[in-house]
Formats: sequence, C-alpha cells, structure tokens
Amino acid sequence: MNMILYGIPNCDTVRKARKFLEERQIDYRFHDFKKDGLTQETIQKWLQNLPIEILVNKRSTSWKQLTEQQKENLMNQSDLTVLTEMPTLIKRPVLETANVLLVGFKADEYQALK
Repeated sequence: MNMILYGIPNCDTVRKARKFLEERQIDYRFHDFKKDGLTQETIQKWLQNLPIEILVNKRSTSWKQLTEQQKENLMNQSDLTVLTEMPTLIKRPVLETANVLLVGFKADEYQALK
C-alpha cells in the first residue's frame, strides 16, 4: 500500500501516527509540511474528498494570527494560498492512501487500513 503521511516531525499527534505505522511495519513516506511544502494541487485534491472544516485547524496559533478576511477567504475556499504559506493551519497528520484520506490520528481508523 502506497501511503504518504503529511505533517511536521515535532507534532505529538504526528509522532503517535508514525509510531503506530512503524510498530506495525506499515510502509509509508513522510512528507514534512514545513521542509517539503505543499502544493495547491495537493490541497485541492484533499478538498475533493473532505470538507475544509475538517482540514483546517481553527485551534492552531496560525489560525489566530489570520485576519478575519483571510479566515473568511480560506473557509469559503476563495483563497487557499494561505494553506501553502502556513501549512500549520492544517490539522495533523494527514494520511493519504490510494483510496482513503484521514485527518488527525485515531488508532482504530489507522488499524482499519490493513
């Protein structure tokens, strides 16, 4: 199974997801939001499979730094560039497989992938 786990290495939830996958010897590639960046195409692909309300972390420090106009433009999807500029706005981790896109880490959801 070809999996990509998106996130940042120092995030506790990302660490839990990585540990889960590694303990079960599930093959995946890690994509660091900050080092590797994100493309508009990737974000658009994700938004075809899930609502933006699930993807955006409104409890993040990054969210609190946005202006009201930026928040509105992001949530109505008229300007998604803020997600490529500030990938920490995205809930972590994002696990992408051939047929599933999971946001956040829940062991039971990950277990169901096998």
